[in-house]
Amino acid sequence: MASAKRKPAPAELLVLEDFLPYRLSILSNRVSRAIAARYAKTFDLTIPEWRIIAVLGRQPGLTAKEIAEATEMDKVAVSRAVARLVSAKRVQTRADVEDARRQILQLTAQGESVHARIAPIALATEEKLLRALDARERRELDALLDRLLVAARDL
Repeated sequence: MASAKRKPAPAELLVLEDFLPYRLSILSNRVSRAIAARYAKTFDLTIPEWRIIAVLGRQPGLTAKEIAEATEMDKVAVSRAVARLVSAKRVQTRADVEDARRQILQLTAQGESVHARIAPIALATEEKLLRALDARERRELDALLDRLLVAARDL
C-alpha cells in the first residue's frame, strides 16, 4: 500500500520572513521610523502630521475625510493630527459654504514653510534608499508597485 503524502503544517507553509506583506511592512516601518525621527527632531511633526502637510501642500482645500481616503490613514489618526496641526497654526480650517458641517483644510503660511523645508528632506531620504537600485531597477520597481497597488484593491 502506498503511503499517503503528508499535508504540510501551516507553520511550514508560511515562512514569515519570506511573506510579501510582512516584508513590505518591515520595509515601510524601517523607512517610516528613520523619517519620523528626523521630522520629530527638526519639525516637531509625527508621520500622520507630515502626510497631511504633504497632501495639503499639493491639494489645498481637502477635508479630513478626503485626506484619510487619499493617504489610507485611519480617520481617527487623521482627525488627531489635524487637531494638532491646527493648534500649532500649521493648518487652518473653514466651513464649507455648501455644507457647514464639512471643514475645509489648508496650510497656513507656517504650514507652507514647513512643507517647503521638509519636502527636500523627504526626497533626499527617498533618493538615499533608491541608491540600492540602478535606473532600470527603479523603473521596474515603480511598475511592479503600481501593479501590486492595483491588485491590492481586490483583496
